[in-house]
Amino acid sequence: MSLLPHQLELLSPARDADIGIEAINHGADAVYIGGPAFGARAGAGNDMQGLERLIRHAHRFGSRIFITLNTILRDDELEAARRMAWQVYEAGADALIIQDMGLLELDLPPIQLHASTQTDIRTPEKARFLQDAGLSQIVLARELTVQQIAAVRAATDPSRCTIEFFIHGALCVAYSGQCYISHAHTGRSANRGDCSQACRLPYQVIDDAGRFVAHDKHVLSMKDNNQSDNLRVLIDAGVRSFKIEGRYKDMAYVKNITAHYRRLLDEIVEEREGGAAPLARASSGSTRFFFTPDPEQNFNREFTDYFVNGRQQDIGAFDTPKNPGRAIGWVTQTGPNWFELETVDHGAVLHNGDGLCYYDLQRELVGVAINRAEAVGKPGAGKWRVFPKDPMEGFKDLRRGTELNRNRDMDWVRMLDKKSSERRIGLWAHLAETPKGFALTLTDEDGFVGAADIALPHEPASDGAKAESSLRDQLGRFGNTVFELIDLQLALSQPWFVPASQLNALRREATEALESARAAGFQRLPRAQPVEPPVPYPEDSLSYLANVFNQKAHDFYARHGVKVIDAAYESQEEEGEVSLMITKHCVRFSLSLCPKQAKGVIGVKGTIKAEPLHLVNGKEKLTLRFDCKPCEMHVVGRMKRSVLQQQRKEMEAVPMQFYRTRPVPGVGH
Repeated sequence: MSLLPHQLELLSPARDADIGIEAINHGADAVYIGGPAFGARAGAGNDMQGLERLIRHAHRFGSRIFITLNTILRDDELEAARRMAWQVYEAGADALIIQDMGLLELDLPPIQLHASTQTDIRTPEKARFLQDAGLSQIVLARELTVQQIAAVRAATDPSRCTIEFFIHGALCVAYSGQCYISHAHTGRSANRGDCSQACRLPYQVIDDAGRFVAHDKHVLSMKDNNQSDNLRVLIDAGVRSFKIEGRYKDMAYVKNITAHYRRLLDEIVEEREGGAAPLARASSGSTRFFFTPDPEQNFNREFTDYFVNGRQQDIGAFDTPKNPGRAIGWVTQTGPNWFELETVDHGAVLHNGDGLCYYDLQRELVGVAINRAEAVGKPGAGKWRVFPKDPMEGFKDLRRGTELNRNRDMDWVRMLDKKSSERRIGLWAHLAETPKGFALTLTDEDGFVGAADIALPHEPASDGAKAESSLRDQLGRFGNTVFELIDLQLALSQPWFVPASQLNALRREATEALESARAAGFQRLPRAQPVEPPVPYPEDSLSYLANVFNQKAHDFYARHGVKVIDAAYESQEEEGEVSLMITKHCVRFSLSLCPKQAKGVIGVKGTIKAEPLHLVNGKEKLTLRFDCKPCEMHVVGRMKRSVLQQQRKEMEAVPMQFYRTRPVPGVGH
């Protein structure tokens, strides 16, 4: 078991231990972070020392640390991955997030296993299978609707398996684990944490007759995910772990977005208190913020709630993969090395170092870094003269009337550079006199107890009110700890004088005892036992889409009844045209060229067919094929010859072993 069915977990990303610690301080119930290797963000590995520091901090609050081990692995990498799993387990990590089923065939530590979104969980059958195979938490595909999530919940057991869902951040246009464009074009595999992000490029969209449908549009680039308004329906559908995307993101993003969702989830917990199905946060303490969280302030491509409420027209960031920011004003005049603008909100302040941007006449986003900003005219008129960092002649189509957005506010950046939150665990204190002195007992909100006593003669206080005030003041000082006082009870027969130094020592000793009791009472998440005999996999044959890259993964599926198991795309046995990406996003739908949309439209019905379209970027060409029954799009292409040759060269230089279904002449298995 992982979470209790009534607990809600806010799961934040961390690029490194320092960001992870701030995620905890801003209210995360759990943090996911890369270990030393094999995480699905190749550039986001962490050493064991940093991980141990983060784990210690998280466990003080009952928060958990999940390590990403979610790439597909070659046979010659399995032993190193197994050793890493033991390393992070011994450091105190709470779970491994995995993609490669070969890991389940290894001698892993008794650490909880979570199924990465890379395992492509779209159906109740797949979810139930992974639960029965021993995975305690499963990250569903981002493309699912509320109804589909509820169907997964109905097919699984809440006491055995927690449903996790992405609620914020960048969206991968493909079903996760089902994108091979990067490997086909560059040899860099998205399934091995090294995606080249072909989806963010501009493309010409051409039909089968060679006619242009769209020019230089980022038609595979999605807006950013934001489920702020859908948390209640997601909870009701069965989601219990709410995941923020962003293991490459900076500290300010993690602080702000964690704080934003902490507030929203706390509101929901509070409003359902005392109801028929009360909820609770999954870790201890409460968080106080020294700023107002605002998701608009971080880099974003504008927001979408994607498919949660069904297919939406406006999910793409087709004009630009950059951050368009939010409207701030318009240009009133331009000069040789400056331009002037009027702000929409006359109270808005521009700062040196702010970032502005605007769309040129081709709808390309142009960035303007402010070197110096000066208010002009009467105070409060909202008029500013801006001296850009770059020469004015470089700003294409910047003229009077041009609308401007701000996508970097230095005031906000500086605010989040400072301490921006405080997380505390509430406790009750009880001071009593003993025959030889005094005893202090601290009981925290989780029921843990720490106590200490001192031997001290009972000396009556000359001023009773002052003595009590001093007692309360000294015993309430938990400033440098993770605790805060809710209430102090004094069980004294009369006011006594106790020196402040003795009270401080008593409080420190009781606090240390409480910390020790919490550490001793912290329970590691148990590893789920797979169902025996092994349950059958929902299908009896697997194509390259199953990402089987090592013999152990093959053995896993064979043990679960699969008869035909193809090798992963990275094994390079699929040299012809194949689906390089499968996605729920449909370019035809987004460009209003969908046959289903045209149904019933007078004069259009029957004239629009789901014929293929083509994407062209320089020398790269991809074909879009439309599978209308499940309402999915396949991006079709082939592996570049240079990529095939590159792997053969690498294999000559460094022996590699991986799963193949057919031998390669002159190369060992």
